[in-house]
Amino acid sequence: MKSRLVKNLSANATQLIVNQVFGFGIFYVLSIGLDKYNFGQINLVLAILLAVFNILSFGIDQLIIKKIAAGAEVSSILSIYVLHVLLTGLVFYGIIFIGFYLFQSTNYTYSLLLLIGIGKLMIYFSTPFKQAVNGLERFKLLAYMSVGSNIVRCAGLIILFLFHHLSLYTVIIVFISGDFIELLCCILLFKRSIKTTLSFKWNGDGYSNLLRESLPQTGVVLITSALARFDWIFIGFMVSAVKLAEYSFAYKIFEIATLPLLVIAPILIPRFTKLFQQTDFRVNDLKLLIRIEMIVAALVALMLNICWSPVIDSLTSGKYGLINVKTIFILSLCMPFLYINNFLWTIFFAQGRLKTILISFIITLMVNVGFDIILIPIFKNDGAAFAFLLACMVQTIYYLKKNTIAGLSHIWMPLILCTASALISGFAAKIFFTNCWVALPAAIVFYIILLFASAQLKLSDRRSFITLFN
Repeated sequence: MKSRLVKNLSANATQLIVNQVFGFGIFYVLSIGLDKYNFGQINLVLAILLAVFNILSFGIDQLIIKKIAAGAEVSSILSIYVLHVLLTGLVFYGIIFIGFYLFQSTNYTYSLLLLIGIGKLMIYFSTPFKQAVNGLERFKLLAYMSVGSNIVRCAGLIILFLFHHLSLYTVIIVFISGDFIELLCCILLFKRSIKTTLSFKWNGDGYSNLLRESLPQTGVVLITSALARFDWIFIGFMVSAVKLAEYSFAYKIFEIATLPLLVIAPILIPRFTKLFQQTDFRVNDLKLLIRIEMIVAALVALMLNICWSPVIDSLTSGKYGLINVKTIFILSLCMPFLYINNFLWTIFFAQGRLKTILISFIITLMVNVGFDIILIPIFKNDGAAFAFLLACMVQTIYYLKKNTIAGLSHIWMPLILCTASALISGFAAKIFFTNCWVALPAAIVFYIILLFASAQLKLSDRRSFITLFN
């Protein structure tokens, strides 16, 4: 019988792969079907909405997962969060709706914000149900809840593209329809599968307590929301929508390439929460896990750089490949840092060290935003990518300094060795082979050899890996 961890990984991997495939389909159709200006404007609006709705969660979404995983009653805590989402979401949309008519706005970006915001409001309303299911470790159910919107949007956009009806107007209709369908799916699936009732009676004390408990995480959310899309918004407003279109394409592919991290990250929160409630646990398992993550992160970055220009230029008729070679190289260097940061963040979160997390994100935000302001006007998209890399590195250094688990004090070694192995392998393969389909397998072979030479891969790992997943 499969272990529960393997089942959770399988379910989470399935929904993420489906979402990423259809998400890429959406992104690809928009990138080739719309001109760079309109494509950049849509991405600017989506970046703003993503940041706003993340901020409006106040960090309660992650706290809900932790509380439910720790055994809190689902009904009472979920009811409070549902009311929070309804209140904050409607207030936000009401403000921008009133502002549009009060000031007779004819601004193109503001109009898109108002229209696309309808759909994103529906996605925001669905988050309490998804987070509750995540905390219960019902990842198969979470998969069903999470794929509806992307499937509908991707199918709709492909049909419009094939019949030559793709326009900004039809894109907005498809986006809103897909988001409404995802909300309905979440409500119906939750009601059918989770035997709990929601109370919409106001619980002032419960809400105040939840807000106070999430206060340190609220600061983290404010900062991570700005960190996640500040570069997009800054490029869109201060450089041009066309440059944002180019950068957002590269960044989207970079996000898709972090799929393995997206698979493991939601599972680690409830797992680590239970793990650190114990007095003793196997540190060697944690060290093996981070070594595996570093190997995977560097491998994906290696493959992405080898294949980038030939594949992307052929898919986009030369629009987004060669022009983004430097940008994607810099972004790919961030991958190992993102993995180790997520690993250590999850440990700190499970330990309840929210203040430490908050300080780390304040430092990271200052570095990222500061260098964005300096580098983007000079180096444009490459400057934004480099600022993000510096921010990731600073956050890793801070987390390593604040780590209190003695056995994890040297987990920076796999990061250095795996990244160096990937860089050497990539440069060597490109020197010896000009065809990317020959260079790719050669680079992977070089990489594996260097991993064994640096002891990042060992023959004994197979047995340890099986033990870890059982």
